[in-house]
Amino acid sequence: MPYPPPRKIVKAAERGLGNINKYITSEECEPLFELLSKYSKVDRDHLFLGPGSDIIIREVINAFSRGRNLITEYPSIPPRSRYMHGYRVKLIKIRLNPPDFNLDPELLVDIADKSLVVIGNPNNPTGKDIISRRALKLILENTDALVIIDEAYYEFSGVTYADLVEKYPNLIIVRTLDKAFGLAGLRIGYAIGGETFRHALQSLHFTLSRPSIYAAIEAIENLNYMKKNVGIILKERERMRKALEELGIKTYLSKTNFFLIKTEIYDLVDRLRKRGVIVLDLSSIWIRGFIRISVGTPEENNFFLAAIKNVLEEHD
Repeated sequence: MPYPPPRKIVKAAERGLGNINKYITSEECEPLFELLSKYSKVDRDHLFLGPGSDIIIREVINAFSRGRNLITEYPSIPPRSRYMHGYRVKLIKIRLNPPDFNLDPELLVDIADKSLVVIGNPNNPTGKDIISRRALKLILENTDALVIIDEAYYEFSGVTYADLVEKYPNLIIVRTLDKAFGLAGLRIGYAIGGETFRHALQSLHFTLSRPSIYAAIEAIENLNYMKKNVGIILKERERMRKALEELGIKTYLSKTNFFLIKTEIYDLVDRLRKRGVIVLDLSSIWIRGFIRISVGTPEENNFFLAAIKNVLEEHD
């Protein structure tokens, strides 16, 4: 998120510095649990807090991967890919391919038995929803798999399966305040999970700092700033895609604060870097020519569009 949080949220974090000689208490965390319960439309008992969604996912893998295969989509965010390789279990990666980038639900059902399935929805870096509600229910109902759905970009996509947790104790939804809320530096994550996951996560909130808790409470109590910023990002994303399409560059639909482009200019990433623009080149880890573009402020986006137009003119 290119926009910092409002001053009132920063002040809330500063108030949390007042008692840094003391450990955080359950009583101080409870208002955040209650606010997230209302925000997520789930019972308080299904909620867990932790120092970032990556750490929550890692804790679940630590607790439940023994004797199970690990299944995830490919490509996925680099931190998850790296630490999943560190477990002495079989790791199965299901490749996403253009143009749809969808997971095959029948394939998942066939291989998910006795597995721990970790899926980003929407996926990073494609920006696409890659598993449907129907497909997820097929897995939950027809295998003994445990399923983690990473909804880090929920505020951008508007798609959630949190309501299924009540019925399926083998499902856990993981979210973060890093992205849409602009609190990446505070590392606040939360999970919505079935009873299966309680013993692994019920004390994880004690690892959060008091400034993080105070800032998160203020953020959830003041959702308008988040909604406004998300609206700007979504509008800018489509403006950028339209401008790139007019320049002859293939773009892909996205439900996040980034999107994919496909180019035949083999050194486009290097040329953009020389012009002060950093993008994510996926050629070495996935498919040559695919690049992930993050959406910034309108000024940053204009700078990017001017740079890529300049590259195209030079290339011609």
